[in-house]
Amino acid sequence: MEEKQLGKEFDYKGFWDWFLTKEKDFYDAVKNRGQESIEKDFFDHIAPRLSQINEGYYFLTGMSDDSTAELVLTADGEIRNVVFIEELIEAAPQLNHWKFTALKPAMDAKNVNVTMGDYRFTKDNIFFYSNEQEEYPDEIDLVFVYDGNAENKEAITTGVCIFLDNFLGELNFATQIDTFTVVGREQAKQELVPIEKLKDFLLWREREFTEKYKSVKRADVEEEFSVLRATLDNEKPLIACMNLPLLNYDAKASYPWISVLTFHYHGENNDGLPEKEDFEKLSDIEDKVIEDLKEKGYLYIGRETADNSKESYFAGKDFREISKAFKAIKDNNPEYQISFRIFKDKYWQYFKYYNNAV
Repeated sequence: MEEKQLGKEFDYKGFWDWFLTKEKDFYDAVKNRGQESIEKDFFDHIAPRLSQINEGYYFLTGMSDDSTAELVLTADGEIRNVVFIEELIEAAPQLNHWKFTALKPAMDAKNVNVTMGDYRFTKDNIFFYSNEQEEYPDEIDLVFVYDGNAENKEAITTGVCIFLDNFLGELNFATQIDTFTVVGREQAKQELVPIEKLKDFLLWREREFTEKYKSVKRADVEEEFSVLRATLDNEKPLIACMNLPLLNYDAKASYPWISVLTFHYHGENNDGLPEKEDFEKLSDIEDKVIEDLKEKGYLYIGRETADNSKESYFAGKDFREISKAFKAIKDNNPEYQISFRIFKDKYWQYFKYYNNAV
C-alpha cells in the first residue's frame, strides 16, 4: 500500500514536470488563440496525461486577469474524484502567469448568468424553500423554484443545477445539500426565499449539525454480523452478511457518507456465487480494506453477494480517504472488474431493506 501511494505522488509530480515543458505554448493558446485552438493545442494534450493518474478529470480554462491564465480542474459532480483533483492541484508548481484551481469556486449570485436556448437562469428568477422532515430532522431537502416557463422539467432542472454549481461552488453544491427538486412557480407550496440567501441558510444548517454531533465519538456498537439469505427475481440466491446492531445506531447522520465497493467475478458455474478460489481472494481483499478503513475511522456495515458480484458497504464522516483506498484496490487487482460509488445518505436509507431484520 505504501508503495502504491508513493507511486501516486510520483504521478502528480510527473504530470507537473511534463506541464512545465509545455506551459508557454499552453499559455499562448489560452491568451491569444480561440476556442478551437484551446481544444486542440491545450485540452487534447492534457486530457490523456490526466487520465494516466485517474479517470474523471474535467477542466476549464480562461484568463483570470490580463496576464494570468487559469486552469480549473473539476470532478463534474462525481464526489469520489474530488480528492484526486485536490491533491493534484496541491502539488502544482508556482508559476507567474498561471493560476491552478481545484474545483469550480463559488461566485457572487449577481455574476452568475446561465443561458440554455431560450432559458435564462439568474438570481432574479430562481428561489428556494426548505422542506422540514420530522422523521429525518438533519436532512437538508430543498425545493428550487424557477420563475419562468417551466414546461420543460429537464431543461429547468439542468439550468438550475448549473447555476447552483457556479453560485455555491462545486464542492459546496455536492456536499451541503442532501436532496432537492426543481419546480415552476405555480407548483411552489411555501413562501419563496431569494436565492442570494441560500449560502447563509446552508452555513446555518451546517453549524447546527456540527453543534448537534460534536460530542458524538466513534460509533461504539458491538459487531454482530448476521447472515441473511434471499432469492432474486431471476431465482438466483443472494447472501448478505450485515452488522444489524450498527444499522440501528442512533447517530447515523454523524457518518453521512456511504461507500459501496463492487467486485465482479465469474460465478456462472456456482449459481452466481463465487467459486472457492474467487471466494478466498475476495475475502482476503475485503479483510484488508476493512482493517485499513477502520483505522481511518470508517464503519464497516456488511456485504451482499449475488449474481456474479459482491458489494461491500462502509459509512464515514468524510469521502476522501475511502476514495483513495478504493482506487488503490481497483488498481492493484486488475484480475477483477472493480467499481465503487460514494454518496451522501445521512439516515442510511440505502439499507432500509434490512430495517425489518434489525
